[in-house]
Amino acid sequence: MLVGLTWLFVDFTGTAHRYVGWMAKVQALEAVLAINVVVIAALVVVTLLLGRIYCSVVCPLGIVQDVFGWLGRKSKKNRYGYSKAMGWLRYSMLGVFVVACLAGVGTVVQLFAPYSAFGRIATNLLQPVWQAGNNVLAAIAERYDSYMFYHSDVWMRSLPSLIIAAVTVIILFVLAWRNGRTYCNTVCPVGTVLSFVSRFSLFKIRFDAEKCRSCSLCTKKCKAACIDYKSHTVDASRCVVCGDCLDSCKFGALKWSNQSNQNTQSSQKEFKASRRSFLVSSALLATAALAQEKKKVDGGLAEIEDKVAPKRMTPLTPPGSRSAENMAKRCTGCQLCISECPNDVLRPSDNLMTLMQPVMSYERGFCRPECNRCSQVCPAGAIKPISHEDKASTHIGHAVWVKKNCVPLTDGVECGNCARHCPVGAIEMVASDPDDEESISVPAVNEERCIGCGACEYVCPARPFSAIYVEGHEVHGVS
Repeated sequence: MLVGLTWLFVDFTGTAHRYVGWMAKVQALEAVLAINVVVIAALVVVTLLLGRIYCSVVCPLGIVQDVFGWLGRKSKKNRYGYSKAMGWLRYSMLGVFVVACLAGVGTVVQLFAPYSAFGRIATNLLQPVWQAGNNVLAAIAERYDSYMFYHSDVWMRSLPSLIIAAVTVIILFVLAWRNGRTYCNTVCPVGTVLSFVSRFSLFKIRFDAEKCRSCSLCTKKCKAACIDYKSHTVDASRCVVCGDCLDSCKFGALKWSNQSNQNTQSSQKEFKASRRSFLVSSALLATAALAQEKKKVDGGLAEIEDKVAPKRMTPLTPPGSRSAENMAKRCTGCQLCISECPNDVLRPSDNLMTLMQPVMSYERGFCRPECNRCSQVCPAGAIKPISHEDKASTHIGHAVWVKKNCVPLTDGVECGNCARHCPVGAIEMVASDPDDEESISVPAVNEERCIGCGACEYVCPARPFSAIYVEGHEVHGVS
């Protein structure tokens, strides 16, 4: 799961989604927001049967904590210990999370959501490294006239998002290094909900008090700090069924079973076999990059001053999101759509209320009508699946002409780039002086036909601000 989800986030070719896209859709919070009844029911049933195994083998942030905790344990200076459950903190955090969801405060939701935190880490910290490695291979392949790899632009989409991702890694590393799964059992809302369900699970880690020699190895190995060897109890609400305690017990005093008198060794073997088969079935092969050549406005022959994003009164949200309200309520800020966007249109929002949620801007590309990748990968229902035909008739915004920036008026030359590249014919060139048909032509926008794709804004030669830009719609229209 960790390898597959990491590949899903760092891959920019769309290859990974074909094979491991389902991994994003089985994440608990995203399934709830997408109202994916099948996944929700499956998670409840699995937890009632096996306990919080979801946190151990499905949640990528949980697996990352295990990696950090393993590094801490390898140092031989850090051993885990039993601690009482801090229920007041867990349920307080869950209450804050629920209130934030109901109030539409997306920033709080995204900071708490485990899958989203992992997505930000992968997108902001790991994808640039992946792209840099790809670019090295592309440069080598080019020398041998091979197009197996193609160059990918490495750029920082959002400084706040990058800082949040880096701080998240540091906090998780420190907590996991010192105390194992502290985040899972104190902050994570998914873990808190599953902890309540896991109290009633059929299979649990159980003590055989007669065989226990109080060596405390199981407690020292427990990353969830939920085993009290003195009282021979295991807190099932915090146990993530990792099996480390079973491996460490030398006297067969612990078993994973539905009854206290089952054979210990057979229970351990069954558990290990099931865990091993699950992990092996999730193993993935490396991807081969798909060739996709990007077009440059200048043909790659000259350097052009970078564009500056205009100040939009209403942010642009992707086709399929339906409205800014739907995006704010359902988006968890995992940034999978951002990492998957082949046209560099999506980036994390800097607005405090929608921080880290995707917004659109057209300095590096435009939203091509034939592309619907973001709607295919969204696991939370914030961007609904949309066909190419429906996307071509969905109005996410409208173009606005800025007279003072227009090249025909500032430089006295013919242009018409925006009209030539508009895929829906919403722009036509008209005489700048209505009384003089020979006067230089300027663009006129038909807002009813404009779908807000941003092709006009992207190809506009005016720098640093385009002479035409797209203003978003709060609610998307359909023609």
